[in-house]
Amino acid sequence: MSSAHSTDPRFHTVIDRRGTHSSKWDYMDAYCGVTADDALAMWTADSDWQTAPCVLDALRRDLEHGVFGYMPPHEAYHDAIRWWMGSRHNWDIRNDWILTAQGLGNAIAVVIDVCSEPGDHVVTFNPVYHEFRVKTEKSGRHVTECPLAREGDRYMLDLEDAQSRMTGREKVLLWCSPQNPSGRVWSAEELRSVAEFAARNDLIIVSDEVHHDLVFPGNTFVPMHTAAREHEDRLIVATAASKTFNIAGQRTGNMIIPDAALRGRITQRLRALDYKPSGLGVQMITAAYSPAGAEWVDAQVEYLMGNTAVFDAAINAIPGVRSLPLQSTYLAWVDFSGTGMTYEEVCRRVHDDARIAPSDGPAFGAGAEMFLRFNLAAPRARIEEACKRLAEAFGDLQ
Repeated sequence: MSSAHSTDPRFHTVIDRRGTHSSKWDYMDAYCGVTADDALAMWTADSDWQTAPCVLDALRRDLEHGVFGYMPPHEAYHDAIRWWMGSRHNWDIRNDWILTAQGLGNAIAVVIDVCSEPGDHVVTFNPVYHEFRVKTEKSGRHVTECPLAREGDRYMLDLEDAQSRMTGREKVLLWCSPQNPSGRVWSAEELRSVAEFAARNDLIIVSDEVHHDLVFPGNTFVPMHTAAREHEDRLIVATAASKTFNIAGQRTGNMIIPDAALRGRITQRLRALDYKPSGLGVQMITAAYSPAGAEWVDAQVEYLMGNTAVFDAAINAIPGVRSLPLQSTYLAWVDFSGTGMTYEEVCRRVHDDARIAPSDGPAFGAGAEMFLRFNLAAPRARIEEACKRLAEAFGDLQ
């Protein structure tokens, strides 16, 4: 059976998440006003299938033990992260480079706090993960948006334009690799150029690489540190098992910081805040980053390719609508600008007629005014149902 039609039961089985305190399913009304009983949640970036069996087995062992006392990060945890980065991403790291945060949102907030002052600016390349702006503005900083250039279905860097936007008040660059929302996988040359841009402008780089495991065959993910090792004195790589293994609710992520001085600054702030990671989160990641976890991830990527093929074929058949081809992630980035409709009319049809709650495009910044982002990490039947509803909602287009 081809990868485009994988029906692996680990991902194919429908699980009802309503009423489980799932932000994705139980807060659609608060997010975008979708209230129908048969509504489909396609916004928050988590998956609608169980995590890997090796992770569940580790949790069962902990439950059977029944004692949940203090549990700091341990060498087995750090060894698992180092093994994963080496075997999956050809990235040789050291255990002492790893700092643990309460998820990558917390990691980003801590770096902004340590590496800038209120009133300073943070650089983003838009459209990009909307939480970059949220974390920046919550901290009393300002966003300097640098639009990506779009060439056909691909986003490209325009560093000359970005340089023209620098004011000297910028202190941190929040970078997304692979790119969210478009799923773009950056080349080593592009990553080096971004690091050189950061060096010219004396910026600390936070490279958010949370989707690095969900890369489709034919594309090669390169860690920022591998591409730009000569700039490691200003580099923080943020990684997590959260998206890969659907354990985001455990709020456990990593900051991998090769430079001792920069790592020391972040460590000092974490200690001042008396931060300690979740013991169960540490155990789950230790179990996930294993050969059994790797097999499960490969099967998940194969299933996601099938979902993407189904979704793109249906969406691209709607006149004026374009789902940009994915190189990674489970997040379809859909352009409705060719319909000639207003954004409000597009949303009305998607929310009210199709009864689907995707992510709001404009929240991703400049260049996203006519986009919606759809989460495809769901059983195939839900993707097919979403396609049917969207085709009907825009069925009058010729």
